[in-house]
Amino acid sequence: MAADIVGISSMATRQILAELGGAYQRKTGWSVTIESVGGVDAARRLRAGAHFDIVVLADEAMKELEADGCLEPESRVGFAESAIALAVGAGAKCPLLSDEAATKAAIVAARSICYSTGPSGTHVMKLLEKWGIAQLMAQRIVKAPPGVAVGTLVARGDAELGFQQLSEFLDVDGIKIVGPLPPEIQSVTLFSCGVGAHASNRAETRDLIGYLASSEADAAKRRHGMEPARPRS
Repeated sequence: MAADIVGISSMATRQILAELGGAYQRKTGWSVTIESVGGVDAARRLRAGAHFDIVVLADEAMKELEADGCLEPESRVGFAESAIALAVGAGAKCPLLSDEAATKAAIVAARSICYSTGPSGTHVMKLLEKWGIAQLMAQRIVKAPPGVAVGTLVARGDAELGFQQLSEFLDVDGIKIVGPLPPEIQSVTLFSCGVGAHASNRAETRDLIGYLASSEADAAKRRHGMEPARPRS
């Protein structure tokens, strides 16, 4: 009998998981339904005892959830890696991102910047502190609420510059992707998948995770702005 696999993920991986979930269902006959929400909200719900078969979040969050007993022990597997990108409104001029100095200058010159509550936002905040401009920019920061795409706020003019995972910009209308952060200030987030502590279909979920981590899934990850997860040492 076909098993229904139910999961939760952060917004960054929603397009990849939608494509791969459909492919997996065609391959096996098992239906896959994954709800994508803000990573903070997903972690809160899991800690409150929500029942999901598969969980897909940033690896740092997954480690904490595993330690808190919200995941099946040692079920965490690397899924995909995502770089941070910068976007502006569709009709706006693209700032230079040639190096760290140019990126800092673009931020200082911007009337407003937007970032998320996820790993990309944490990284941008650390950059502002490192550069000594956190106080200068404090009144110009627009923080996207959990589950709200930074690109949406940029598209409607709420912020001039937007920083988020590249994958989260690809399906947003009304913006222009300037490019990834320069290598010297880039931060690549590893997203992992694991079996929920209250999973109903554990064997089927482990099989799905094996598929998501396999080379069969690599092309879909790249189509949606991510790279396959590198093997962990």
